[in-house]
Amino acid sequence: MATLWSFRGLALNFFQREISGRYVGSVSGIFWILIQPLALLGIYSVVFTSIFRVELPDLGPGGFIAFVAMALWPWLAFQEGASRGALAVQANAGLVKKVAFPNELLVHGAVCATYAVHGIGFMAALAVIALAGTSLHFEALPVVTLILLAQLLFTLGLSLGLAALQVMLKDVEQLLAPLLMIWFYATPVLYSATMVPERLRELMFLNPMAYSVGRIRDLMLHGGGLVLSDSAFLLCVGLVFLLGRWFFNRLAPHFEDFL
Repeated sequence: MATLWSFRGLALNFFQREISGRYVGSVSGIFWILIQPLALLGIYSVVFTSIFRVELPDLGPGGFIAFVAMALWPWLAFQEGASRGALAVQANAGLVKKVAFPNELLVHGAVCATYAVHGIGFMAALAVIALAGTSLHFEALPVVTLILLAQLLFTLGLSLGLAALQVMLKDVEQLLAPLLMIWFYATPVLYSATMVPERLRELMFLNPMAYSVGRIRDLMLHGGGLVLSDSAFLLCVGLVFLLGRWFFNRLAPHFEDFL
């Protein structure tokens, strides 16, 4: 970590490059920041409230939209962060071959930039939902921020492992999209964990994203503070990050031979 700190200026440069290159000054960038999540939210709202007629009376009018939105934005940050992080080294093959620097900084820049942008979108969504009349517990934001940072750490660890495999095998990109789709439906974004049969519920919570999005939603809709399970979650994602980083750095010296 001391080595990474000595390259902090380069890390910031990669972060800024991701923001400016992918999100600033382009129609597609604006789309990914706000319009795409809002479009998804609108589609889910129509399908589940008008067709399946799902109701959440304890949340009042528009309750289902708030219910989905609280989990959708964290999920989209994870999904896009993992996708971009997994391809970060391969996408910068020329730089990796020509310049000596910790290659993991490319993954960190891609993932952190994605989370920063979706974090802005999430805050905007919270404001709109609150103005629409849904009661949100903004006093829980410090704990929500901690959970999001832990989720970011998990995404970094996973992305580091995937980025290393993508350089070596080239098949990760094709497998990742269907894997993330399955993962999405295995995570309680569109439904509550209480709807899952009890025999499957404990298995579902082996999925770190199920804990993360469910916890964020509960905090924003019902309030609360830190609980013991949060500590277990932080320990779990910390181990994933360390394992992903170890795996990446073991393979990094061989990247130039495969790029």
